[in-house]
Amino acid sequence: MSPVKEAGPAGTAVGPGSPAAAVGGAGGGASPGRDERGPKGLAGHRFGPVALVVAGGLSVQFGSALAVLLMPRAGALGVVTLRLVLAAAVLLIVCRPKVRGYGRADWGTIVAFGAAMAGMNILFYQAADRIPLGAAVTLEVLGPLILSVVASRRLMNLLWAGLALGGVVLLSGGGFDRLDPLGAAFALAAGAMWATYIVFSARTGRRFPQADGLALAMAFGAVLSLPLGIAEAGEKLLVPSTIGLGLAVALMSSVLPYTLELLALRRLPAPTFAILMSLEPAIAATAGFLILSQALSPTDALAIGLVIAASMGAVRTQVRAAARERGGAEG
Repeated sequence: MSPVKEAGPAGTAVGPGSPAAAVGGAGGGASPGRDERGPKGLAGHRFGPVALVVAGGLSVQFGSALAVLLMPRAGALGVVTLRLVLAAAVLLIVCRPKVRGYGRADWGTIVAFGAAMAGMNILFYQAADRIPLGAAVTLEVLGPLILSVVASRRLMNLLWAGLALGGVVLLSGGGFDRLDPLGAAFALAAGAMWATYIVFSARTGRRFPQADGLALAMAFGAVLSLPLGIAEAGEKLLVPSTIGLGLAVALMSSVLPYTLELLALRRLPAPTFAILMSLEPAIAATAGFLILSQALSPTDALAIGLVIAASMGAVRTQVRAAARERGGAEG
């Protein structure tokens, strides 16, 4: 999901690469009625929210690297199952979401959100099992980037899309023959699921309070992944050391980042958050190098840099356009 990045203000989804800013608007910042400023709170420091977001990104991507190390024990599908099941258990215990009082449309949103979450993770871990982590995240982030371009419908964003495409061409070596073709296809498919996930995550945030919808959707995604994980890994999922590593992946890739991002977004505008999330491919490449010994060539580094620049540019274009529209409305 790249590993998943769900939690935004009041449960609204904010994904890497600018899609949430494009879909949900340029709002964000402090929650009404809450003042997190003060010397005792990390979020109160002027650099506090940024530090929280960066820490969340580091946690997610190093959690992904740990998941790759776990794959020889449980397989890619087994790791997905461990992550979703254990993360769902933690979120359900912490959030204790209510299940009464919701209509068919509410539960339909949960089902779609959970299915997108499971599909995104399954496809991404299949990609990470075949190609370097940095390359997988770079290809995956194209899904949210394309969603941002389509949602904004602005000519300038076509330029950013072209820049990202140039990065992908460099990364693929001209034809994805340098990367495992199936791994690259899984990463691109994960990006498409990521875009779908963002849309339904935003709807879930509007229908359910706090992180209740996230916890319920995570549980549904875990149920969907469970048969696949059992089929691939079987009794290996019950090995205590494997469960322990799976819990570490769940905490690093889901629970801890959500908490850090929720704290940060009380004081950090959503567009700024989205720009920081654009650094995910670089963080993933660093994690792949340090933990998995996946070195990048200069061409790979340039390709990842182009995708990061395109993602940041798309966010900034959207924010400026929103500011002009607000100025025109006020005038």
